[in-house]
Amino acid sequence: MFMMSGGITIIKEMLHILRPSERKVAEYILEEPGKAIKLTIADLAKASQSSEAAIIRLCKRLDFKSFSELKIRVAGDLQKPVAEKYYDILPNEQMKDVVAKVSTNNIQAIRETMDLINQDEVEKAVTAIMNCKQLLIYGVGASSIIAQDAHQKFMRINIQCNTYTDFHIAAVAAANAGPEDVVIGVSHSGSTKEVVEVFELASQSTRISITKYGQTPLAGLANIRLYTSPTKESSFRSAATASRMAQLNIIDILFVALASMRYEETIKHLDKTREAIQSHKVYE
Repeated sequence: MFMMSGGITIIKEMLHILRPSERKVAEYILEEPGKAIKLTIADLAKASQSSEAAIIRLCKRLDFKSFSELKIRVAGDLQKPVAEKYYDILPNEQMKDVVAKVSTNNIQAIRETMDLINQDEVEKAVTAIMNCKQLLIYGVGASSIIAQDAHQKFMRINIQCNTYTDFHIAAVAAANAGPEDVVIGVSHSGSTKEVVEVFELASQSTRISITKYGQTPLAGLANIRLYTSPTKESSFRSAATASRMAQLNIIDILFVALASMRYEETIKHLDKTREAIQSHKVYE
């Protein structure tokens, strides 16, 4: 059983959109997390020079079910080892340092994503995909790789799905998507223009966003929101590499959860598709 955590990351990412009274509470928690988790809502309001109403609003804005969940998530953060920072690549790096830095960045992104995962949203997403008539997956640039990975995974277990690299075709498919269809939009920033427009066109369908944590245009249009680590871009785009690993991890979670729920059927489809491509494998 995993410990609930991610509270500090969530607060940091949402800090810039908080109202002044909510920000006072958030800043106090970030400055004194160990003290904050031991306080009642009344004591925290007094300590942060805010109000109980502001704390309740903060919890809702952070998408926590209660003040208790906020404290539990922050407490979970304090129980974990100090997080590794993200490393950028320097000129003429030694190979051992390249291996260590890239691997550390990828591991860190997946760990942070695990902290941010809302299990209720994952369950909603899996149920929607399992029951949909058609699954449409769209991403551009690096996110198109994530869409293609999802496509081949779900297709192998007989989920009727399509992914698109051409915006015009994606737009036509989204405009024709109905209530029984599911559209997944992948964008780390959550503001990629083409993906947002596809979501706007798919207004009749269930829309699942995969974005970094925070309030973004894509997440704002989604019925179901799945968040990844808010890794920052760097000059060598090592964080972009890490964010891609976090997105792939989300796809794997959806795939494995769906496979678990339809275990016997999934095994049959995997065996069938494995046999279909077996004759094209080359052996020494």
